[in-house]
Amino acid sequence: MNNILILIILCAIVTFIPRLIPAIFVNKLDFGPKSTKFLNLLPYTALTALICPGVLTVDTQIWYVGLVGAIVAGTLSWKKVPLGAIVIITVIALIIFYTIIDILHII
Repeated sequence: MNNILILIILCAIVTFIPRLIPAIFVNKLDFGPKSTKFLNLLPYTALTALICPGVLTVDTQIWYVGLVGAIVAGTLSWKKVPLGAIVIITVIALIIFYTIIDILHII
């Protein structure tokens, strides 16, 4: 048990150091305007890479449901709607969309 605790502490230190060093020195670096714009866009790029595969695989039978949700959420965020409202409205829109699809399949 003692060896495991030591291992956990050492792993935490090894993980923490590479994260701490850039945080300390980034304020001392002077990036140009293009580099700053590029670095500011990185979180959006990473988020898009994580979200896009899930959008098309959310429902294997009806593949376009995720696309509808992404369009609703994207439109609302473009209109600068608060995040909580985006989530709630998108969920409600998808419930309505699923209901319409269910009704159309019955007809």
